Amino acid sequence: MTDSTAPSSAIPRDILAERTTLLSIPFPGRSSPHADRARRHTLQWLRDLRILRADYGVSEYDALRLERLMAFFYPRATGPDLDLAADFNAWFFIFDDQFDGPLGRRPDDVEREVDALVSILYEPPSPSSPPVNHPPVGHQASPLADGFRDIWVRSAAGTPAVWQERFRDHWREYLRAYHWEALNRTQRPPLTLDAFLRGRRDSIGVQPCLDFAERCGGYTLPEMLHSTSPLAEMREITGDVVIFVNDIMSVDKEMAAGDVNNSVILLRNTTDHTLEEAVGLIARAANARVQRFQTLAERLPAVLDEYDAAPDLLEQVDDYVRAMRHVMRGNLDWSLETARYRESGIAAVSGGRQRPWSDLFGPDGTNGITRGGLG
Repeated sequence: MTDSTAPSSAIPRDILAERTTLLSIPFPGRSSPHADRARRHTLQWLRDLRILRADYGVSEYDALRLERLMAFFYPRATGPDLDLAADFNAWFFIFDDQFDGPLGRRPDDVEREVDALVSILYEPPSPSSPPVNHPPVGHQASPLADGFRDIWVRSAAGTPAVWQERFRDHWREYLRAYHWEALNRTQRPPLTLDAFLRGRRDSIGVQPCLDFAERCGGYTLPEMLHSTSPLAEMREITGDVVIFVNDIMSVDKEMAAGDVNNSVILLRNTTDHTLEEAVGLIARAANARVQRFQTLAERLPAVLDEYDAAPDLLEQVDDYVRAMRHVMRGNLDWSLETARYRESGIAAVSGGRQRPWSDLFGPDGTNGITRGGLG
C-alpha cells in the first residue's frame, strides 16, 4: 500500500509533462479507432521485410507505439490508409535510428546510401513485381530499400501525377537531409537557429505526412494554393511546431546519443542559457508559430474568395487545415505516450548502445543498400 504521507520528493518527476506545460497548442486531439489493426499490420510488415528480426527487437519497437502517432495525425483514416501510414511512419523512425551510431558521422557514406534510396523514387512502376515478403530467386534483400520501395508504390497507386511529384520531392528532400545532419555532427561550426531550421524542416519529415493527409482525404489541392501564402506558410509553421515540440521532448534522448541536431541543444551550446532555459525559449517559439497559424487560418477564407473557389474545394481546404492541426497536436500527444523519450528510450541509446534494428545498412554500418545488405 502506498504511504499517502510520503514526501512529494519521493514521487518521480515527469520532466516531459512539466515541459509540455510551457506549450500552448490549443487544438483538440483525436485518434483513429483503427490504431490496433494498423499496429498488427505493421508488425507483420516489418517481420516480412526482416527489418525486425528478433523477438526482443519486436518488443522494443512495439513499446514506441508508432502507429499511435499516425492515428493522431489521421484520425479519420481507416483500413489500408492507416495501415500504410503506420508502415511509412515505422520506416521513418527505423531509418532515423540507423544514424545514431558511427554511420551518422560519416557524411560520404550517408550520402551514398541516401542517393541509392532516392533513386527508388524514379524507378518505372512495376505492377507485376512480387510482394516484398516474396522476393525473386537470387534477390539480395536490402530491408530498408525494399520497405521504402513498397511504401512508395503503394502510396502513389491511384493518385494524380501532381500529387506524386510533390510527394516525391518531399521524400527526396527528407532523405537528403540526413547528409546535412551528418555534416552538422562532424564538419560544420554550430549553426544559427534560422540556418538550422532551413535543414531541419526537411529532416523532420512533416511535409510528406501533410501530403498523405490529402491522400487519406481523397483529394489533391491545386498547386497554386500549396505554393502561395497563406497555405505555404501554414505548412511551414506546422513543420516548425513539430520540430520544436520534438526537440523539447527528445532532447534527453539525443544528448544521451551524443547528437547535436536539436534546436534546444543548439541554443544551449551556442548561448549562455541552461538546458531548461533553452527549452523555454523553444517552447515560446512554438507558441508564437501556433498563434501565427491561427491568424493565417482566419485570413484563409478571404483568400479563397479571391480565388473564387468552388464549394468542394472549400471543404477540401477546411479538411487540410484540420489535418495540419491534427499533426501539430498529435505529435505532442504521442510524445507523452511513447516510450521513445522516456527512461527506457534514453537507456536504449546511452553508452554507445543502439537499437536492435540499427544495423540495416550492413554489419559495418555502411553500404547495406549499395552492396545488397542483409541476405
